[in-house]
Amino acid sequence: MLKGFFNVPTPHNEPVLNYAPNSAERAALKAALAEGRSKVTDIPMYIGGKEVRTGNTGTIRPPHDHQHILANFHIGDASHVNAAIDAAMAAKAGWEALAWEERAAIFLKAADLLSGPYRAKINAATMLGQSKNAYQAEIDAACEMVDFLRFNVSYMSEIYAQQPPVSPKGIWNRVEQRPLEGFVFAITPFNFTAIAGNLPTSAAMMGNVVVWKPNDTQVYAANVLMQAFIEAGVPAGVINLIYVDGPVAGDIIFSHPDFAGVHFTGSTAVFQNIWQTIGTNIHKYKTYPRIVGETGGKDFVLAHPSANVDVAVTALVRGAFEYQGQKCSAASRAYLPKSLWPKIKEGMLRDLSEIKVGPVEDFENFVNAVIDEKSFNKLAKYVDAANADSKVEVIAGGKYDKSKGWFIEPTVIVTQDPHYVTMCEELFGPVLTLYVYDDAEFDKVLGIIDTTSIYALTGCIISQDRYAIAQASHALRNAAGNFYVNDKPTGAVVGQQPFGGARGSGTNDKAGSMINLLRWVSPRTIKETFDSPKSYKYPFLDKE
Repeated sequence: MLKGFFNVPTPHNEPVLNYAPNSAERAALKAALAEGRSKVTDIPMYIGGKEVRTGNTGTIRPPHDHQHILANFHIGDASHVNAAIDAAMAAKAGWEALAWEERAAIFLKAADLLSGPYRAKINAATMLGQSKNAYQAEIDAACEMVDFLRFNVSYMSEIYAQQPPVSPKGIWNRVEQRPLEGFVFAITPFNFTAIAGNLPTSAAMMGNVVVWKPNDTQVYAANVLMQAFIEAGVPAGVINLIYVDGPVAGDIIFSHPDFAGVHFTGSTAVFQNIWQTIGTNIHKYKTYPRIVGETGGKDFVLAHPSANVDVAVTALVRGAFEYQGQKCSAASRAYLPKSLWPKIKEGMLRDLSEIKVGPVEDFENFVNAVIDEKSFNKLAKYVDAANADSKVEVIAGGKYDKSKGWFIEPTVIVTQDPHYVTMCEELFGPVLTLYVYDDAEFDKVLGIIDTTSIYALTGCIISQDRYAIAQASHALRNAAGNFYVNDKPTGAVVGQQPFGGARGSGTNDKAGSMINLLRWVSPRTIKETFDSPKSYKYPFLDKE
C-alpha cells in the first residue's frame, strides 16, 4: 500500500454548458441524439463484471415519440438477483480492503469521463430515454452526476479524517470507518440520471458492494452510466446492475441475511412497504440494515404581499413546469396574495403563451413529454376532473395529446378551496394549482401550508419583507427539508444545498452531503494503551 496522508482535489461545481446555436457542445449533443436514434441498442445486465443477456427483453421508447424503439433491455428473474448478490459478496473482501485513495481515484476518473468524453452521450441518453430538454439533461446527467462523484470523494476524505480529539498520555484513540457488513441495495428512479448514478456509487465509494435496480424507464441512461463506471475501473462485482421486477427482487433481497442497507428514491408507498418488510424480517439479518430513502413531495410556492411579481412568476413557471413537473421538488401548489394576483396571473399567462411543447430534439421546446402512458393517464384524469368542476378554473393548459408522445400541456388550476384535491395529492406532472388568499390572512395560510400534505420536501417564500421571511421560515420549518427564499423550490446543487425532506418525503439523509455518506459506514473505535495496567488493584484499595 501507498504510505501517506493524501489530499483529494478540491471539488468545484461542474460548469453548466449553455448549448447556444452554433456552439461546439450543441453540435456534439445533436450528433449524439442522431446516433442514439439511428439504431436499436441491446442493453444487458451487468453481474460480476459480465454482460448478462436473457433473451427476454423489454423495449425502450422515447416518451415524446412512443412509436420509435431506442433499445431492448434484457429482463432478469430471481436467479439473476441471487447471482448479483453472490457477485457482490464475492467482490466484498477485495473492495473493502482496497485503500481509500484507490477507490477515490476510480470515482474521480468516472467524474472526468462524464464531464468529458461521455458528456454528450449521457445527456443524449437522458434526453431520449427520459424526455428531458438539453438544459435539464445537462444540469442533471452531466453536471449533478459529476458533482456527486467529486464532492462525495471530498466528503469521504473528511469522514476518514474525523478522529477523537483526545488521546491522553499513554493512550492512542482512533476511529475506523468500516463498510457495512453485507451488501447495499440501490433502487433508483426515472426522473434524474444523477440520482440513478449517485445511489449506488455513494455506497460503493465507502467500500460497500451494491446491487443496483433502476426504474425501467431510466435503463437507457443507466446503461451509459455503467459503461462509464466500468471504464473508470470499478471492479467486477462491486456494482451489479439488474433489471428485475421489483417484488421479485424484494422477496429475495429483503430476506437475505447479508442485506445491510437500502438506498432508495421513489414513491412513498413503495418505501413504506420496503420499511415494513424489513421490519418483519429484522430477525433474519446479520446486522440492522440502514434504510435511506427520498420519496414524494407536494412542494409549495408562497408569495407574500411584498413579493416582487417577476420573481414570483418565474418561480412558478420554472418551478412547476421544468421537466414537466416531474422533479421531486417541483412546485405543484401555490398560495398567492389577492393584491398581487392580477399581475402574477398576467405574467404567468404571458410566459406560458410563449412556452413550446414537443420533442427534445427540437431545442426550442421548453416542455417535453411525461415519462409513460401510466403517468399520462393519471394526469389526464386530474385535468379532466378540473375541466369539469365548476368550483375551479383552468386558466392555462387543460389539454393533452398522446398520439405521438405522452404530452400534457402546462396546466394551471385556480381554486377557492385550499384543500382541493390537486392542492393535496402528489401528481408528478405539469399541473399547478393556485389558491388566492386575502392579504390579511397570511398567518392563516402558513398553517394551511404546514398541515395540507403528508410531505415535507421543498417549498419557497417570495417576499421583500424580512419579518415575513423570518415568520414563514419558522412556521414552515418542518414543512420542507429544502426551503428557498426568493427563488423557485427546485434546483438543489451538490455542495450548496444538500437535498432531502422528512415527514412523508423520506429520511432526510441529504444527498450531496457528508450526512448521506455516513449512513454507509459503521464506525469502529480503537483504543490502544502503551503502558498497560498490570494489576487489578486501584489505589483506593490500599491500606492506610
